[in-house]
Amino acid sequence: MVRETDCRRGERERTSDKNRKGLGIGNAEKMCGISLIVSGIKIDLSILLPNHTAQYPQFPQPFLFSEEEITAALRRRGPDSLGAKTVNLYFNNNNLFDEPQSCAVKSFSDEEGALGNGCGNRLYGELRFIGATLQLRGVNPVIQPLTDSFHNVLVYNGEIFGGIDLSSDSNDTEILMQSLANCCSCTSHEGRCRSPTCFEGSRESVPELLSRIRGPWALIYWQDSSKTLWFGRDAFGRRSLLVHWPTHSDSRLLLSSVSPLSSNQQHYDIDDEKAKVELNFWEELACGVYSISVSPLETDGHLIGKVKKHEWTDTELKELTKWERTSVEPHPDILSLDFKKVLTIEQGIVQSTRLGTSHKVLKALRESVKRRTTLNRIYHTQVLLGNHKRDKSAPIAVLFSGGLDSMIIAALLHQCVDSEYEIDLLNISFDGESAPDRITARAGLNELQKIASSRRWNLVEIDADLPKLTSETQHVMSLINPAKTYMDLNIGIALWLAARGDGWLYEGTHCERVKYKSESRILLVGSGADEQCAGYGRHKTKFRNKSWLGLDEEMKLDMQRIWKRNLGRDDRIIADNGKEARFPFLDEDVIKTLLDIPLWEIADLDQPSGVGDKKILREVARLLGLNEAATLPKRAIQFGSRIARESNRKNFGSNRAANQASAGSVVIYGSSD
Repeated sequence: MVRETDCRRGERERTSDKNRKGLGIGNAEKMCGISLIVSGIKIDLSILLPNHTAQYPQFPQPFLFSEEEITAALRRRGPDSLGAKTVNLYFNNNNLFDEPQSCAVKSFSDEEGALGNGCGNRLYGELRFIGATLQLRGVNPVIQPLTDSFHNVLVYNGEIFGGIDLSSDSNDTEILMQSLANCCSCTSHEGRCRSPTCFEGSRESVPELLSRIRGPWALIYWQDSSKTLWFGRDAFGRRSLLVHWPTHSDSRLLLSSVSPLSSNQQHYDIDDEKAKVELNFWEELACGVYSISVSPLETDGHLIGKVKKHEWTDTELKELTKWERTSVEPHPDILSLDFKKVLTIEQGIVQSTRLGTSHKVLKALRESVKRRTTLNRIYHTQVLLGNHKRDKSAPIAVLFSGGLDSMIIAALLHQCVDSEYEIDLLNISFDGESAPDRITARAGLNELQKIASSRRWNLVEIDADLPKLTSETQHVMSLINPAKTYMDLNIGIALWLAARGDGWLYEGTHCERVKYKSESRILLVGSGADEQCAGYGRHKTKFRNKSWLGLDEEMKLDMQRIWKRNLGRDDRIIADNGKEARFPFLDEDVIKTLLDIPLWEIADLDQPSGVGDKKILREVARLLGLNEAATLPKRAIQFGSRIARESNRKNFGSNRAANQASAGSVVIYGSSD
């Protein structure tokens, strides 16, 4: 049973910044931090995790994280507005002789509503929804959580690029809320539907609706008619959602976009039990749609929620998640087929690719960038909200190393955005002008200026000194949680500083270096290019040892674990600066286009680095006029920025000692289990 003080707690007022006044140009597109705190309900995980022991709610109990700490972390992701909504769950059991299982579960937003409906004053469970919003377009903010006349509640962090019809002036979250309200009350259409409102499956189920969405998303949704809690994240995990399943130390079910900032603020001995509890408190929620159906427990009157994971129902999406390529091994006579020859004079070699293949990839990537930029009204909003010093300042930025992936994104962004707008190129270095990524970024800027001279490109040079980043390092450690290796931390620090956009520009005829802070709220990132186009060194190793089939299996493994190893972490890091990460290479159509191409046209790892790895993207770069960028080898951000070298010196004494210890995979603290 939930504590009485919690039951009578008033809802937090929804707030928004004073400067966000409605100027009458439509609704708002947003990125959000979302969270849910479930108290007083016994969570049954027997279907999802057979070895998990259900925990009975325990009160009073000193919780590891408070609602205030969770809210503070979410507010950094959504600085423009904050909202909260409580759903209280009661039994409607006026008859004292009723068995618990015969009592209906009723939900109300306040205690008076429950008393007026004969539920008594005993509160059995509580759902606390929290939403913090970053406004990206429009000036009439839609503050989350959203509720409707059916008492449903939604917090949503995502973009809808397809699958659900949207008009140009509509809001993703509002349209999704309306679509969810039209869903039937059954948890699925597997077998015979028992919902009287479903009409034998004629109405769409929640999993069917969510399977149709194209774009990144994470959500939490209370369907009041069925007393079912829905939550999940998209099939590729492009938006973060962490979960804490109930344990003896904290019997609540928690869902959150990010770990509270206090989670790693304290230093414990690795053998300390409190440390072990804290370090393993959160886990990345695996991609998918989940439901918790709430009902009375037959034995002792508690509410119980049974957790179930649902399969994707959309045929095309199911195929994409399998990540199966039909053409993996080339026929021995494949080289004798009619190829288009593209002579690259600078390299003195001949590149081969099938006619039209690189054009298909270029088209898919261009459409992907377009969906993430010009198909919304982000430009006028930036000016109206007063976020920029100059009317044509950059509404969109690119995480920029000057390498192959970021150069392609920048060139395509130029094609999709009117040339009157500036574009910020964010570059991070831990070794000043000597870092490889700083050198390639400056060279890349020159190449972009050649193919797009009408554009104002802002190369924002962000310099950092790792030994001086003590507080920042602690902060980033909480953001990467539950990841906890030095590699995760190094990548996290580099991304966090780059996304912050606080650096220097060279301006004027005398190239004077001036202070500059990017105010762009959308950041395009090249994640997914290496996984899909064989850009990692381990791909070459696998190809050398197990040929094409081995390479295909390694790439498939990378794509099916990218949600856990990369995307959740990167989303939390970038969003902490009040910016939204968007991943053009992970668009559904781009993924499908690349899977339809024979593997030997994606990469040829018999060729040297900078030639055969990501071969298809190098051809795309040449089509864009990026001949210099097309020859650059792969270099990860931790190495290109030289944070890995500085981290090795700081934590291991030298690069040599770090290499001997396999520093990148070393866990910073606690157990890696």
